Amino acid sequence: MKNMSDFVNKPLFFERNRVFRVYLGGLPYAEIFGTDKPEDNMFPEEWVASKVKAINPKYFGPRDGVSVIKGTDVFFDDLLAAYPDELLGNRKYDCLVKFLDSAIRLPVQVHPTKEFSRKHFNSDYGKTEAWLVVATRPGAEIYFGFKEKITKEQLSEYEERSETEKNIMASVLASVPAKVGDMYIINAGLIHAIGAGCTIIEVQEPTDFTIQPERWCGDYHISYEEEYIGLDKSTALDCFDYSLFGEKAIQSAKISPKTVIEKDGYKKETLITYEDTPCFAENRHTLTGGSFVMDFAPAVYIVLEGDAVIKGEDYEKRIKRGDYFYLPYIAENKFEVSGNAVLIECLPSKQN
Repeated sequence: MKNMSDFVNKPLFFERNRVFRVYLGGLPYAEIFGTDKPEDNMFPEEWVASKVKAINPKYFGPRDGVSVIKGTDVFFDDLLAAYPDELLGNRKYDCLVKFLDSAIRLPVQVHPTKEFSRKHFNSDYGKTEAWLVVATRPGAEIYFGFKEKITKEQLSEYEERSETEKNIMASVLASVPAKVGDMYIINAGLIHAIGAGCTIIEVQEPTDFTIQPERWCGDYHISYEEEYIGLDKSTALDCFDYSLFGEKAIQSAKISPKTVIEKDGYKKETLITYEDTPCFAENRHTLTGGSFVMDFAPAVYIVLEGDAVIKGEDYEKRIKRGDYFYLPYIAENKFEVSGNAVLIECLPSKQN
C-alpha cells in the first residue's frame, strides 16, 4: 500500500474487471471499451469500481470480482480500508455497478430482500437492482414478473420440468421488448430475466445473491447449489413475490427519467432517485459543450458516449466512451467535467 496516498484525492481509475458468469455475452465490449476482442464468451460482465467478491462455480482467486486500481496491484477493497477518511468520509459506498451483455437469455432469477438476507445470509444487504439499456441486438427482450398468477408449488414444478424443457421457465414470465434508453428498477422479490441481445448498465446493492430456479442456461447445466446458493429449495422459493404478475409486474419496474437541469450545453436527468429505492441513485449528465461540477462523493461515473475532460487543481485528464472512475469523498466539489459526452453517475444508498 506504499505511495498510494497520491491516488486517493482524485478520480480513481481501474484495470478491466471481466467476471465469469454462466451465460454467454460481451461482444459489444470491443466497441464500448476499445480493448476487448470482439467475441461472446463466459465473461459477459464488467464489474465497475467493485469491492464485491463474485459467487462463481469456478475459482478465479479469492478476490474474483474486486477491482484493481489502474497501474497497480492494489485491490479496491484494501484501498478503501486503508484510506477511509479520504475515500469515504463519514459515508458509505454500498452499491455495485456493472456492465452486462447477454448473447443468450439469462436464467430466470430473483434476489433477496434485506430481511431475507439478514436471516439466511448474515448480510445487511439484499439485491435490489436497476437496469439502463445501453445497446441491443435484434429481438432483444426483458422479462419481469409472472405472466399469470402462480403459486410456489407451481413454480417448483416448472423448475423440475426445466431439466428436459429448457425454455419452459421463460414461458412463465411476462416480457417487453428491450429498447436503448429504457430504465427499470428490479426490487428484491420480483422474478425477472434479461433476454438475449441486451447490453445493460446495472446498479445494485453490493451482493451477488441470486436464486435461479432453472436447470439450464443455454448449454450450461446449473447445479442445485448454483440454483439456490446453499438454501433448501422450499426456503429459496419463499424469496419470490408471487403477487407480481402481468402488467402490474411490468409497470412496477418501469422508470421514466426526469430532467432537473438544462442550460448552457448541459443537461442533468435523474434515472433512479431515493424515492424509487433507498438502496442507490443514478443520474445522467449530457454535455454538449457545457460543463458540470461533480458535487457528491463517493460516486461512480461511466462515460457512456463521447469524450470529455476532467479538470481540478493541478489535474487534467481526458476521458472517453467506456472509461469509468470512482470519485473519492475528499474530491467532492473539486473537479469539473466538460466536453461533448454522456456520463452516468451512480450513487450509494441514501445516507443518514
